[in-house]
Amino acid sequence: MPQAPQVDDTFAEAFPMTATRLIITALDEELARVAAHEFCGNASSVIGCDAEAGMETTIDSNGTPDGRPGVSVLVFAFSRDRLEEAVTARVGQNVLTCPTTACYAGLPVEDNKQRIRLGGRIRFFGDGFQSSKLIGDRRLWRIPVMDGEFLCDDVVGVRPGIGGGNLLITAVDQPCGLAAARAAAEAMRNVGDCILPFPAGIVRSGSKVGSKYQGLPASTNDPWCPTLRGQTNTQLREHEHCIYEIVIDGLSERAVARAMRAGMNAACQVQGVVRISAGNYGGKLGKYHFHLHRLEQYERDGDGNVD
Repeated sequence: MPQAPQVDDTFAEAFPMTATRLIITALDEELARVAAHEFCGNASSVIGCDAEAGMETTIDSNGTPDGRPGVSVLVFAFSRDRLEEAVTARVGQNVLTCPTTACYAGLPVEDNKQRIRLGGRIRFFGDGFQSSKLIGDRRLWRIPVMDGEFLCDDVVGVRPGIGGGNLLITAVDQPCGLAAARAAAEAMRNVGDCILPFPAGIVRSGSKVGSKYQGLPASTNDPWCPTLRGQTNTQLREHEHCIYEIVIDGLSERAVARAMRAGMNAACQVQGVVRISAGNYGGKLGKYHFHLHRLEQYERDGDGNVD
């Protein structure tokens, strides 16, 4: 019988972020998905991108504001201003341009401090021909385009979020590691209120803070690189020849912990997995610490488990 993978007694260190949810709809699900995927392009890490974004789930026509098929996306940035810049640029370039789409707020707008402008900025593309419509307390902008009109909420709600929850999966070889990472990512996608911002939800180029080269904020995580065993203070053990990281952004501690536990359980079922660990900086950089042996506690108790 193969041994069960070891789960390290360690924690994933995560960071406070500002988050929003958008609902993108279109004539059919294919176009809504295309717009969502384009919107989320180049949004893996705020180390080098303007935001971290990912598709959360598809929504059938009964659950969208306009009764059409839709997709929800989550977007995270380090401040409300940065989030507003990223969201409006991405909607303007990748949703407004996609045939038949509309874009709506996916989080409630509770007050002026908990919102960002969306249609209120994009409307200027209408060159004076745009118009607004007030439905209750909700203002929508109608922007003329060549296949009709682009409909967009004036503002969208924002809320505190968490970025950088993570798992490290070590395996005997690349095929086993990739199978485990894919299984983990698939399980995590079934958890609500969170996204996996990296391609396919999997990170091959895990990073550490800083670099020997001036100006680089991050560089390869050499202690976890199997080809550097003899050249660095390696964290790898015998039989660990492939490591994949999965990064999770979520709207709450509960969501991040639930996703981490689902991914960890799925990865442990794949033959060839040696160990599950997590990345941290000794607790010095991020205030959220998700201990792998206490994930059920975070799920049960919800927010407030910051240590």
